[in-house]
Amino acid sequence: MKKLPLFVLLCAMPYAAMAQTADPDKAIPDKGAPEQGPPRWSLGLAAVVNDSPYAGEGTRVLPFPLIGFRGEKFYFRGLSAGWNFVKNDSFELSAVAKFQPGGFKVKDLGRSELAANGIDYRLLEDRDNGLDLGLSAKWTGAAGELEAEILADAVDESGGQEMSLQYGYPFAIGKGRLTPNVGVTWLSRDMANYFYGTLDEEVARGVVDYKPGSVVIPQVGASYFRPIGKKWSLLGFVKYDLLPDEISDSPLIEPDTDGSASVFIGFSRGF
Repeated sequence: MKKLPLFVLLCAMPYAAMAQTADPDKAIPDKGAPEQGPPRWSLGLAAVVNDSPYAGEGTRVLPFPLIGFRGEKFYFRGLSAGWNFVKNDSFELSAVAKFQPGGFKVKDLGRSELAANGIDYRLLEDRDNGLDLGLSAKWTGAAGELEAEILADAVDESGGQEMSLQYGYPFAIGKGRLTPNVGVTWLSRDMANYFYGTLDEEVARGVVDYKPGSVVIPQVGASYFRPIGKKWSLLGFVKYDLLPDEISDSPLIEPDTDGSASVFIGFSRGF
C-alpha cells in the first residue's frame, strides 16, 4: 500500500467532512446568547490538500478565497453554488453547481513512475477540471443527516455523471459541531474513463488501452464547524476515498495505491 503522509494528519485533526464543508446554518450558538440569523456574506481563506493517487504527482495544495453568500433562495460557498427549491427544518432540495477538481496536468506527473507503468508521458493528454450541475437533497432529523446528489458534467470534459449518498451524525463539541460521515460515490463509465483511463487519442499514439468503466468509491470522513467570536468561524473537512481495483489498477495511478486522502480547512468572517 502506498504511504499516505496526510493520513496521520487526518487522524489527528478534531473535525472534518466528506464532500462538502460544514454548513454554518447548523452552527451551535453560545449558551445563553440569543440566536441570530446567519450573515448574508462571508469572506475568508481556505485550502484543500490532497494526497493525489496519480503516478508521481504527490501532494496537491489548492489555496483559494472562501467567499460565501446566502440569500432567500440562492447561495454560494467555496467551490459550489445552489438554488433552494424547498428548504425547511427537515428537508432541503436544491439545484447545484460544483467545481470538479479531478483533473491533472501531465507535467505534474512523475515521468519515471509512468514509465514503470509502461506509459510514455509525452503521449498523454491533460485531464481538465470541470463543472458539474445537478440536484441535491438533504434530510435532517434526530437520526442524523442524509444527503444525496445527482450531478452531470456541464462543460463536456468527461461527458459523464456521478451520484453520491452520504450519511452523517452531528454532535456538539464545546461551541463547535462535529459530523462524522460515511458515504459512497458512483462514477459513470464516461467520467471514470476520462479521469482514470486512457483516452482514444492516447491509445492511437501507442498508449495502453485501459478503461475502468463505471466505478463505486466508498468514503469515510467528518466535518467540523466552530464559531470564533461573533463574526469569525473555523470550518473544515477530512475525507478518505477507498479506491476500487478498477481505479488502482490504472496505469495512470501510483502502484499499490488503494486510497486517497483530502483535507480542507478555512477561516471565514461574516458580514
